[in-house]
Amino acid sequence: MFTIIIHDNKGQELDTLQCAGSSCSIGRSGKNLVQLKGWRIAGTHAELEEHGDGIFITDTSSGIGTRVNGDTITTFGPLLPHDLIGIGAYRISIAVDSKNSQPVHPAIAPEKDIDEDTVEKSAEPPSKQDEGRSLRKSYGVRQSHEEEFSAPAEKKHSFIWHKRIHEKLMNAMDLRRTDVESMNDDELAETIKSLVSQIIKEMDKDLPADIDRAKLTKEVIDEAIGLGPLEDFLADDSITEIMVNRYNDIYYEAQGKLHRSNITFSSDDAVLSVIERIVSPLGRRIDESSPMVDGRLKDGSRVNAIIPPLSIKGPCLTIRKFSKKKLTTEDFIQFGSISPAMVTFLDTAVRYRKNIIISGGTGSGKTTFLNVLSNFIPHTERIITVEDSAELKLGQPHVVSLEARPPNMEGKGAIVIRDLVKNCLRMRPDRIVVGECRGGETLDMLQAMNTGHDGSLTTVHANSPRDLISRLEVMVMMAGMELPEKAIREQISSAVHVIVQQSRFSDGTRKITHISEITGMETGVVQMQNIFVFKQRGLDENGRVLGEFKATGRVPEFYEELKQRGLPLEMSIFE
Repeated sequence: MFTIIIHDNKGQELDTLQCAGSSCSIGRSGKNLVQLKGWRIAGTHAELEEHGDGIFITDTSSGIGTRVNGDTITTFGPLLPHDLIGIGAYRISIAVDSKNSQPVHPAIAPEKDIDEDTVEKSAEPPSKQDEGRSLRKSYGVRQSHEEEFSAPAEKKHSFIWHKRIHEKLMNAMDLRRTDVESMNDDELAETIKSLVSQIIKEMDKDLPADIDRAKLTKEVIDEAIGLGPLEDFLADDSITEIMVNRYNDIYYEAQGKLHRSNITFSSDDAVLSVIERIVSPLGRRIDESSPMVDGRLKDGSRVNAIIPPLSIKGPCLTIRKFSKKKLTTEDFIQFGSISPAMVTFLDTAVRYRKNIIISGGTGSGKTTFLNVLSNFIPHTERIITVEDSAELKLGQPHVVSLEARPPNMEGKGAIVIRDLVKNCLRMRPDRIVVGECRGGETLDMLQAMNTGHDGSLTTVHANSPRDLISRLEVMVMMAGMELPEKAIREQISSAVHVIVQQSRFSDGTRKITHISEITGMETGVVQMQNIFVFKQRGLDENGRVLGEFKATGRVPEFYEELKQRGLPLEMSIFE
């Protein structure tokens, strides 16, 4: 519990409010305990929080700014009775215990950037009824704010000191005019580590005893030269995806389920710095003129970043990790994602140069399975991969990897997937592997499959094998060739041999739900038959999906052709 004393910019007291809980908010909105008027005040401008060693204030104004003793702050504390908080044209002081602390009545001149007219004459102390309503509303806001940062009190406590040390580190680097660009990674790491150790040593007497100095040092160094709090996530093999919605709102995916993280960055600027560190070595850029970027980390993990003004809350970062261990079909069988009979069939289809499309929704594991499927390609063949952002890791010795290029600062020089697919046809490929078809390159891919480049592999976003046919038609139309529907369907029916449908289930598991063969076209409709399917029986007591992989009893038509060539085939898998 603490008391909040509000003054105008001439030191005249306007109101005194009691915060009954450990936190309260300040801003223009009626949801705040402390309501202030003026165009320079955000809906929720700042948060006051009481911890074991005092009261701390955090700026939440999204750039408008909160000042303490004339200095703009991000987080400041512990606050003393003589500290003056400047918000708009108001001055606010805090008394921890109103019985023992005397309210401060400062008589100060207006700050340069304050318009005195922003303190409206109608700013009268609220009635007791309004005060009670504001207090109730402030707790409603606090609950929603907890969703933004649902960390334990000790975590928040450490986070506040983390922010202060990080700010001091940035100031120290500016004062010393540290030339970061001229340093290599090891030199930069040593310089940052030395500065952080020095700062923590100077602040040691102020740091609470319960804060782990070594852990705090690591967190600040990670944020300064690494990926900040994401470093621990990247080191954890059980985590497959990391999602930063804003600096203090981070989620991760483990075992196919989303989890809220208690860790945070110190600010939006820290997130932006991490994004720039990721994309700069790739020759990419991110700024207001180019606020979206795709890239990858050194370990091959896929990265997407989007910043304001497109991302309203702040810089947003999504990292999709790939297993450090190269997965095999044995791993997929162990995970329950596929059956041994299905593996045998796909091995035959790839080895004997059948064109295969892996279909599935976002996050269903298409790229991962494409990597596994490519292992069946004989090591004697020349393979050319085409991707937006290079992710495939093929084990064959003769592989050429091509990657698309975004436009430069003038909006020119872009090389799209379609250009690369056309080019790779001139590179004498035995196999073409396209990371994902999502546009006009689908037409070029189908033509390649139809003109002697059998055994090509790619992925497409679709929810079922039948949906895939419709998606292929639409994407071929995106090439702008104005082909009739019948001609497009004939291209699809003759080019694609096998569709592998992959899905992610409610328990987070990923399974191959259909393996289908395209058998031709009849009366203008592409014909297909299911060879293998996954039959779900329900869920167990823990919510895990129950079911079996089953053969439909149909034998693929291309098996007859292979049998006539005298090739050894395992027919029992279709029983």
